[in-house]
Amino acid sequence: MEPSSNAASTGTPGPAQLVLTASIARRYYVDGRSKVEIAEEFRLSRFKVARLLDQARNSGMVRIEISHPGTIDLDLSARLREALGLRRAIVVDTPEVDPAALRLQLGKAAADLLTEIVTAEDVLGLAWARAVTAMTEQLTSLARVPVVQLTGALTRPDIEANSVELVRNVARLSGGPAYLFYAPLVVPDASTARALRQQPEVADAIGHFDSVTKAVVGLGSWANGQSTLFDAMDEQACEQLRRRGVVAEISGVFVNAAGEPVRTPVTERVIAINAAQMDAIDEVVAIPYGVAKVEAVLAAVRGGLVNGLVTHTPLATALLDEIA
Repeated sequence: MEPSSNAASTGTPGPAQLVLTASIARRYYVDGRSKVEIAEEFRLSRFKVARLLDQARNSGMVRIEISHPGTIDLDLSARLREALGLRRAIVVDTPEVDPAALRLQLGKAAADLLTEIVTAEDVLGLAWARAVTAMTEQLTSLARVPVVQLTGALTRPDIEANSVELVRNVARLSGGPAYLFYAPLVVPDASTARALRQQPEVADAIGHFDSVTKAVVGLGSWANGQSTLFDAMDEQACEQLRRRGVVAEISGVFVNAAGEPVRTPVTERVIAINAAQMDAIDEVVAIPYGVAKVEAVLAAVRGGLVNGLVTHTPLATALLDEIA
């Protein structure tokens, strides 16, 4: 016979009911007992057991959390993926610390993701970025795939590895062929860029852009200190792109707040994958960090050029707050 409770008629469970509910919840969620076993032990119907378990959940007596013994915030990752309509979202549970340390943590998560999702049927495209470099330095295994260089090289004193070395190192790890080229990411004028694109090794690498199935790219805000390309270009060019509404740069592809590609004479000076070629890639992952990049990330996602993110807690939270 099921126990009765005067408190049940008021809708407020009394102490005995609370203890009973807690005991049943412990049997089910902690001890792994079935509802039938619990019903037999407490001399209740299994329907009553089910109702009490529902009450335990609804009242907050039982709280279910999905956790992972690592640095990935699974709940925030899932929320970000759903809110932005992404193919993948990995949020590393770390504050906005020193950029070098942050790149190291994000790079490790991105390396693990790449190892997991790249198969022997893929063609991997890599664009230079500091975070992408951090990822490649922590790769320990990768399916045997062709690796394609997506951007020319930036030569600066503060850049330790350029895009050529990045692609060569990953191809060596993979064991697949490398399609790379020696050319700057940005040149002084469009005619120089056109001449370089016609060079055999550059043309060969560009010819493989259409076969890329998975890519990892850089993503920066169009502002000083927020994009390596911005910092490398002359002030007049930067201002020209800003006046045209550019808010983000995705490995040499310039987009406005709506995610629409912006073409100007400046863009003709860039030797890299273009917007149409990037849009044709099935999976494009970026590794942005820093809350200053909220607008840039949203623009890249709105335009459909990026459908995967590896980021950290402050930026993920800021993105969710922005679209709430």
